[in-house]
Amino acid sequence: MTAGPGTAADAGADPGAGPGAAADGRLAPFRSAGRLVVKVGSSLLVAADGSARREWIETLAADAAACCARGQRVILVSSGAIALGARALGLKAGGRASLEDAQAAAAVGQIRLAGLWAEALDRHALAAAQMLVTLGDFEDRRRWLNAAATLDRLVTLGVVPVLNENDSVATEEIRFGDNDRLAARVAQAARADAVILLSDVDGLYTANPDRTPGARRIDTVADLDAVAGAADSGSRSGMGSGGMAAKLEAVRIARAAGIPLAIAAGAGAHPLARFLATGEGTVFPAGAGAPSRKAWLVGRMVVAGRLRIDQGAAEALRRGRSLLAAGITAVEGVFARGDAVDVLDPEGRAIARGLVAYDAGEVARIAGRRSDAIAAILGYAPRAAVIHRDQMVML
Repeated sequence: MTAGPGTAADAGADPGAGPGAAADGRLAPFRSAGRLVVKVGSSLLVAADGSARREWIETLAADAAACCARGQRVILVSSGAIALGARALGLKAGGRASLEDAQAAAAVGQIRLAGLWAEALDRHALAAAQMLVTLGDFEDRRRWLNAAATLDRLVTLGVVPVLNENDSVATEEIRFGDNDRLAARVAQAARADAVILLSDVDGLYTANPDRTPGARRIDTVADLDAVAGAADSGSRSGMGSGGMAAKLEAVRIARAAGIPLAIAAGAGAHPLARFLATGEGTVFPAGAGAPSRKAWLVGRMVVAGRLRIDQGAAEALRRGRSLLAAGITAVEGVFARGDAVDVLDPEGRAIARGLVAYDAGEVARIAGRRSDAIAAILGYAPRAAVIHRDQMVML
């Protein structure tokens, strides 16, 4: 990976340069965002001994208050519950020695975390609201809409929502696993205008800066595929559960909804104000965006199955067509009508995701068959497509 300033992957100023016209352009979507989602990593909130960094939290609360005073509305996605709870309970490995330890630590730590934010924001006459969510709240369409409605009302009332994954009930199979992707999903649900991930790394580098001398931060990334090789630079603290790969997945989710995202250094006082002033970090400009339902589909982290298709069907999907049974070559997984499935091209690459109109057994029976033969196979009039184009999004 050799991307750097001046390449297609980096359209911004040199990382060492001060703020200027280029920085102002990069920062405009974040400075003008009516609704701004800010994610805070565990290592920023919690010291190595498990104690809360209260002074640091106070500075970020002051930053949030300053944004609100300018007319912006801030939504916080905050890690830290497991680390705080582990210290209170005396659990080893920061509460992550087992799933049961993590759940117990989260239950104890979450009330402490919410209290910290409520106290810090109250000093600026801002009310905090706690929302604990699970993966299912964003995978199920009805629950997604309920969460979106709650967020919208809180923001309208001038409240600062503080969200975290409900680790006390999450399991290894159904959890987000990190709050980077959660922040992007929250931004979709809240109809936010921008996302800032505050982290213990100050952006995306050309290679892991801890292992590669000369690695440089990339200021602006327009093409995610061009920086795929730089995704191995994870959390330096070992306290969080995410990493750069998770952050890039968050970028994909945000871009699907037309939302710009930035990764910025959280260490040091007033990290939000510092980023908005200097632009020090990596900015991922917004994509073209998609209608709300299709953006929700892209952001899903769990799919029920996969459909493999031939080259002709893949080309048809790229032209905006629906997926017909004739183009399906294999069916994987157990799914029911209405479930989300991925569509794979002949090389095995996921090129689309959609809500399937048949269950897995039916698709297996009609795969590769022409539409005029399906009625005889199934014993009833077939639906227009296995996945209609209105229920599908290209990846």
